[in-house]
Amino acid sequence: MKHKNEIQFELFGDYALFTDPLTKIGGEKLSYSVPTYQSLKGIAESVYWKPTIIFVIDELRIMKPIQMESKGIRPIDYGGGNTLANYTYLKDVHYQVKAHFEFNMNRPDMAFDRNEGKHFNILQRSLKAGGRRDIFLGTRECQGYVEPCEFGSGVGYYDDVEADHHLGTMVHGFNYPDETGRNSLEVRLWHPVMKKGYIHFQKPEECSIVRPVKNMEAKHFNADNVEAAELLIDRIGGE
Repeated sequence: MKHKNEIQFELFGDYALFTDPLTKIGGEKLSYSVPTYQSLKGIAESVYWKPTIIFVIDELRIMKPIQMESKGIRPIDYGGGNTLANYTYLKDVHYQVKAHFEFNMNRPDMAFDRNEGKHFNILQRSLKAGGRRDIFLGTRECQGYVEPCEFGSGVGYYDDVEADHHLGTMVHGFNYPDETGRNSLEVRLWHPVMKKGYIHFQKPEECSIVRPVKNMEAKHFNADNVEAAELLIDRIGGE
């Protein structure tokens, strides 16, 4: 039974690149073995996004075996020349994701758009349509696809694996000023553990390792530059 602010979907594609930032220093890229919280949040926002709401990723289920494949890539060199880099992608990925949205209380300017039922209806329609924007699995060259599902259904590759899989230190996501009320961009780190293919995500405020990146101010939204959910759902065909 889904709650009125919940979304459950399958996410799949031929390749994914959820880049470990430590591997970018020399021009190479190596994917984490699983998606980050931030990448899944971005995918949920590609399905449907309004500044009124914040998506919270609750849980991830890895359906297929974790496989990697390296490719020689010629990235654009804006200074001229011809370079070759080695990118290591995840191959043939398939996940189930459970998430929910909450109202962004750090945006009093969006109070006029806090209608949970309307946002839920638009979100479910957008999911059935495959998202309102293109889905990318970590990077633009990795096209992804989404469709509704019942989280936990079906057979997963790691269902019978008893041992916990510790994934080390990973980037969890970013704290943006419009979501925290602080004029600072911050990065969060955490230590995920996969159990029988499932990863339960900490909430952003539960992450104890937070580092400042730079000063940043939130963009201002109001009724003049954002369409209310009631008007939007009427425009796309009513309930």
